[in-house]
Amino acid sequence: MIRREAAGEPTTQFPSKVKAQRFLTHVFIVSFCCAAVCAEDVKLSDAKRTAMENVVSKFMAASQAPGVAVAAVVNGEEVWSEGFGMADLENNVPVTPQTLFRLASISKPITATAAMHLWEHGKLDIDAPIQKYCPAFPEKKLPISTRQLMAHLGGIRHYKTDPAQDLETNNTKHFADPIAGGLQFFANEPLLDKPGIKFHYSTQGFSLVGCAIEGASGEKYVDYVHDNVFVPSAMTSTVWDDRFAIVPHRTRFYSKSKSGVIENSEFLDASYKIPGGGWLSSADDMAKFEMAILADKLVKRSTRDVMWTPQHGTVPEVEEEGHRGYALGWGTGDSIGVPDVGHGGGQQGTSTFIMLAPGQRTGVVVLINLDGADSSGLATDLMKILLGTASK
Repeated sequence: MIRREAAGEPTTQFPSKVKAQRFLTHVFIVSFCCAAVCAEDVKLSDAKRTAMENVVSKFMAASQAPGVAVAAVVNGEEVWSEGFGMADLENNVPVTPQTLFRLASISKPITATAAMHLWEHGKLDIDAPIQKYCPAFPEKKLPISTRQLMAHLGGIRHYKTDPAQDLETNNTKHFADPIAGGLQFFANEPLLDKPGIKFHYSTQGFSLVGCAIEGASGEKYVDYVHDNVFVPSAMTSTVWDDRFAIVPHRTRFYSKSKSGVIENSEFLDASYKIPGGGWLSSADDMAKFEMAILADKLVKRSTRDVMWTPQHGTVPEVEEEGHRGYALGWGTGDSIGVPDVGHGGGQQGTSTFIMLAPGQRTGVVVLINLDGADSSGLATDLMKILLGTASK
């Protein structure tokens, strides 16, 4: 499973911001009532809650993470969420389950879900050449499909490998048109491989998936994701990481110096890579995303099965170790003793992980406001407690 990853004019959180605000009050009332009912139907035992709290506390002590937010889903319902530590060390603001963290690469499952929603409705042929929906991307020697891009088989590079020349990882430019802006970084460059040959993890490739979503839907990427992923999931707080916007409950972002001192992270404007790593969300909202996926509210079960089916290059023996279980925007594995799906993320000031055991309708969310932290290890430990597969 993928563990983690290691952009101008101001723009709004959503091009259709008014529409989002009109929906907010209604969804809040509905989701509040639903949460009250769910709390009566499904509960987390005191023993498991204590065990999970102890795991998080030990993790924070070992990693020096300033803040962590976690959520747990059991039997398809959120049963627990809690904030630990600080969202803002300078102003002594604690983390809560509503604190907004950078999602980093767990933005990719969100984008893939939106793309598969379009595929399910016959609007996006994920096997057609990408130029059918994204004519701004130049044709290459061989066609690239949306399916290949979601599986990181499109031959598109990730970030540049020379830190001295890499203006993407620490991008400071802000893009009013995030999709078009993101394409500028790599569209005219040669491919790393023929499409379909080999796994090359690529956040840039997901900018192309975002472009395909815009072309197939006739809407802005952020609008389509909002209306077809966030609204059905009742994710009322999730927004893209707009550094100019006033975003309530957004955490500060931290790194650890070479000497081990916690400090503010390097600057990043993520507006160039929203589909692959540019959303902000909370533990509670991401738990709602997991619940909606498990309840087939976002895509049909048959579509979900396609999305969670591992993809392979035409020369499997050259696949990178550890990536053989990657599906369409989701990693797959069995590190918790049962089949699981999920994704990790990491960038300036954040380490994240979501994990689901579909057969058990169980999931966890881990959001940390420190880059380089072992979010996947923490998520795995928490899932094992939920499933009862942790070592005695």
